[in-house]
Amino acid sequence: MENNYFVIGGHNVCISFVDTTVNSMKLLPAFAPFRADKKPEQLFFTLTVDDSLRPRKDRNLVRKFDTGNGDTLVYQLSDGGYQYIIRDVFNRDCCLLIANKHFTDCACALNGDWTMRSFGLNDALMLIYAFAGSFCQTMLIHASTIMIKDADGQNWGFPFIAKSGTGKSTHSSLWMQHIEGAQLMNDDNPIIRIADDHSVYIYGSPWSGKTPCYRNIKAHLGAITRIDRAPQNSIEKLAPVQAFASLLPACSSMKWDEQIYSNLCDALTMIIETTPIYTMHCLPDKEAAELCHHTIAR
Repeated sequence: MENNYFVIGGHNVCISFVDTTVNSMKLLPAFAPFRADKKPEQLFFTLTVDDSLRPRKDRNLVRKFDTGNGDTLVYQLSDGGYQYIIRDVFNRDCCLLIANKHFTDCACALNGDWTMRSFGLNDALMLIYAFAGSFCQTMLIHASTIMIKDADGQNWGFPFIAKSGTGKSTHSSLWMQHIEGAQLMNDDNPIIRIADDHSVYIYGSPWSGKTPCYRNIKAHLGAITRIDRAPQNSIEKLAPVQAFASLLPACSSMKWDEQIYSNLCDALTMIIETTPIYTMHCLPDKEAAELCHHTIAR
């Protein structure tokens, strides 16, 4: 057994490989910046990679959903845990994942060539992190995120959310081109976490979509902005109900799991109480970046 420890979003994670002849950390190059120096005292979750794992029969199909990279089948187990079959865009079974109810103790079996195994393991870890996070006021949010340092040297993160293809990454790119000091923090799935004192932070993660931006960094959450393509540039701050409706679709969750969904809604409510939420109606141009920066980064 080979144990590997990581700190992701301030949480300690263990990835264990029963047999390293086929499966190893080589499947997860994006995790290298998050590796921990030593075994932590407390773990957020453990994932054991064991290709001898077999599907459980005490299951009921909850749903099948398209992740954009392939279908994932979700089963509820008799003990309240979950079983997933993760498939790629070619409908090939890449990973069998079995998790307990709180996603603290998980196991998976991988299948296929290196590309299939890497995809399956990476997707499994992202699912586990998102759902385990709901019990710790932590969430994965589908966003492209810019980080800026203020005059006091504090880091502030500004995630941009939108439907796929709307222009989150384009808007981040415009900030980096035209806003002094703006740098990319993560381009697809940063982590938002509420601390015990109710301060809200955003972190880089090992999941960044098609852009290889895997940064083990942390910043105060400055504002969240939804990008909406429009024929002219304008920005508006959202009221709490509008803000909730805007944020919820951007967060990874399972609406059919009452506890996990309730935890996410509670965390979003806390974020809305402390963080301004905007909608940016914009063109993909310099003026849009400048207007957004002037409004949200005060």
